[in-house]
Amino acid sequence: MTDLGRYQDALTIQRVLHTTRTIAIVGLSNNELRASYFVGYYLKRHGYQVIPVNPREPEILGETSYPSLLDVPVPVDLVNVFRAPDALPAIAREAVAIKAGALWCQFGVINEEGARIAEDGGVTVIMDRCLKVEHARYVGRMHWLGFNTQRITSVRAGLQ
Repeated sequence: MTDLGRYQDALTIQRVLHTTRTIAIVGLSNNELRASYFVGYYLKRHGYQVIPVNPREPEILGETSYPSLLDVPVPVDLVNVFRAPDALPAIAREAVAIKAGALWCQFGVINEEGARIAEDGGVTVIMDRCLKVEHARYVGRMHWLGFNTQRITSVRAGLQ
């Protein structure tokens, strides 16, 4: 059984969110009803450069789509994975090859071998977490809805 706690550290998640500018989304769908599309759309709206990685589509969300991470022509800060868990080892190898800063595996994308490959290659791994939810929790306004941000403050700034 995978110890997911080591891949869900709040401070690591916050560091990755605050240092990321370019996100390659592996498995990004052109279907507006798919979670990957919604997450990609959300991230674009929040100022990230979103790079679709999907060999079946030439363009998604108005951006050129690439067949693999190895084909992406710009540096990638974060690789966000919307694929089946068994695809993760190959994706992790590509993330290491392109020197991505982090590998973010969405809910249910759990594969110990893939995590080990990424970590051994110097890539931070976050697993079984949704990038959109964590962004909203730590950077957006979701914490007003009662999420525990693990911060205690006495500052009375009021609603923003």
